[in-house]
Amino acid sequence: MSQPKHQRRLPGFDTALEPAARVAEDNGDDPITAENEERAVDAVAIREEPDSPADPTRSDSVPLVCVVDAYNLIFQVFHALPEMSSPDGQPVGAVHGFLRDIADLIEKHQADYLFCAFDTEGDTFRHRIYEPYKANRDEMPVDLRSQIPKIHQALEAMGVPILEWSGYEADDLIASMAREIDRRGWRGHLVTSDKDCRQLITDRINLFNLRKNQIYDAAALVKDWGIRPDQVVDFQALVGDPTDQVPGIPLIGPKIASQLLGQYSTLENVLLHAHAISGKRRRENLIQGRETAMLSRDLVRLVDDLPISIDWEAARVSQLDPAAILPLCRDFGFRRLADRFAAMGNSLSPPPGGPAMVAGQANPESPSLAREVSTAGYHTITTRDELTALVQQLAGQEQIALDTETTSTNPRWAEIVGYSFAWRPGAACYIPVRTPPGEPCLPSGLVADQLRPVLEDPRIKKIGQNLKYDMIVLRSVGIWLQGLSFDTMVADYLIDPGERNHSLDDLAQRYLNHNTIKIETLIGTGKSQKCMDQVPVSLVSDYAAEDADIPLRLMPLLHSRLQEDGLVDLFRDLEMPLIEVLMEMEYEGIMVDPARLQTLGQRFGQRMEALQQEIFQLAGKTFNIDSRLQLAKVLFEDLQLPVVKKTKTGPSTDVEVLTELASQHALPARIVEYRQNARLKSTYVDGLLQLIHPVTGRVHTSFKQDVAATGRLSSQEPNLQNIPVRTTEGREIRSAFVPGDED
Repeated sequence: MSQPKHQRRLPGFDTALEPAARVAEDNGDDPITAENEERAVDAVAIREEPDSPADPTRSDSVPLVCVVDAYNLIFQVFHALPEMSSPDGQPVGAVHGFLRDIADLIEKHQADYLFCAFDTEGDTFRHRIYEPYKANRDEMPVDLRSQIPKIHQALEAMGVPILEWSGYEADDLIASMAREIDRRGWRGHLVTSDKDCRQLITDRINLFNLRKNQIYDAAALVKDWGIRPDQVVDFQALVGDPTDQVPGIPLIGPKIASQLLGQYSTLENVLLHAHAISGKRRRENLIQGRETAMLSRDLVRLVDDLPISIDWEAARVSQLDPAAILPLCRDFGFRRLADRFAAMGNSLSPPPGGPAMVAGQANPESPSLAREVSTAGYHTITTRDELTALVQQLAGQEQIALDTETTSTNPRWAEIVGYSFAWRPGAACYIPVRTPPGEPCLPSGLVADQLRPVLEDPRIKKIGQNLKYDMIVLRSVGIWLQGLSFDTMVADYLIDPGERNHSLDDLAQRYLNHNTIKIETLIGTGKSQKCMDQVPVSLVSDYAAEDADIPLRLMPLLHSRLQEDGLVDLFRDLEMPLIEVLMEMEYEGIMVDPARLQTLGQRFGQRMEALQQEIFQLAGKTFNIDSRLQLAKVLFEDLQLPVVKKTKTGPSTDVEVLTELASQHALPARIVEYRQNARLKSTYVDGLLQLIHPVTGRVHTSFKQDVAATGRLSSQEPNLQNIPVRTTEGREIRSAFVPGDED
């Protein structure tokens, strides 16, 4: 799989950063940890020029927007700075360097708005038009790959908007942002060293080198390449780029390209006059290379009209919350950086009215007390174009988290109300397919067909809470979920099997100190409880998106715990594969003979009627046999039987007491037998009849991996492990379970 374009050592920046690395080597330092971070920070400080102004182009009258080419910056600090490890031994050097640069943009360079653009995994449209494009890129170093989620987590915690678009590169997003900034008449710093972005330079837009605190503008471009910004694409089409496998024209180097464009202005004119250019081989290459030059131009020209939704309020620096990453700084061992962000948080204005919401999806009716996880990156998909864009986004991910909202807790009876997905912490969406009348939604069949390729792609890892449920629900609409990677419920059960609760609400509170949106606030409780498809989409959306977002956030934390406890192999090789086995069992269900159950129900009913008459005769009166108080009066007052044990509300009449009293009077024994028949009829006859699925003719129990501390499975709704076997009546009930059809 090809990697994002900036995952390489960048010419022109390594030498500016190398002094920091050399200082660490000369001092004989070990890899940096929390204990020697201050020494590392002092070494890193050498990279910055002393006494540099805060921003050479600063103007308080015009807003300054900084758009960071994230991978470009990440790779700079990764290759240039000495290694650093967190208290738990994880590499965090790139995280530290990147966050210091973000702090500089906020403090020293006084950005008014801040965005970070990321490449996504997978091919882009450029690969479709030229397969060798970036084919020789090296894989991302393992020590860096593990740091990318940490950087995402830190940005999301502060509230810095993250821009990414499947099928396009970060440069395309930067180009689209630059166009909008320029249109508004604002100033833009594109924080990147990528030469492709030189085509974006205008009077208001420039490239900004954080290391040197230097602006790269049109004047610098003329000095460097001898061309105007509008000639950059044509210049690169002629010269090519061997790093990105952009072919260009052989024998046309930067100097010749500059001369040709100086004379003929555009690529088209250069090619039109190719026959008049000096040098036989150069002339022949230009004449024969027209198609190659045009292809190269298509590869290097950035897309500047992506339909991105820009939440300017969320990106306003005064709205950010730098102090929100203090817990992460503690986890990573960044003491001095934590102090800096804490001070910065005190100096910025708090966001008025809570977190800003993307695309107008603010939900004032949703509960927000103690909510540490922002919903600013959540949105609702209600149009076909949005759905298509989402599918493209998901298809380009290495892993996604998912959840389904349905009409029932029993997956075989449930109908899908909506789908939710998250592809990075804080970036999640909800797709409604069943709603109250007049509410926006998409056709369920269309959504299932569009999502099927992504959900059935085993190369895209799937994360979720109780994935078995979602697998069954999805299979009922013809989607076979593949690529199961991490179930947070199962992971937490392995980590703490004695914990009574492994729900998402509980995990979010324990691991993230986050209070989730409770389902009761949406559907209510008791007699007034509603079905999820009766709740307005505006209320469901954040709840559903959170159900996908939280497992994605929990996964690295739980995986770390599994590693610490030596449980990774057990989780990966036994518990996760078991999910699919149990899913098959639950989906297929167990065939039940309803006629046999009805016959048994009649027999138990008749026996109960006979026992009732015996009981009334032995008691000398009629009473409510199911009433503990009335039964106690008969036993201990009317019949004067001894009280065996007491409860807070009076003498006990449980089965243990009745069995002991049976030796003294016939009535207690008849009560025990009556209760046994009543339980068999209500629970195992009437109950099973109600649970037979009208389509499959089977009972679909739920096998739970997360209940018994001993590791054994349990069965719920109904509990098929608890059907009596020692009595004749119990064995008769078991006879109602019969073999199903072979298919």
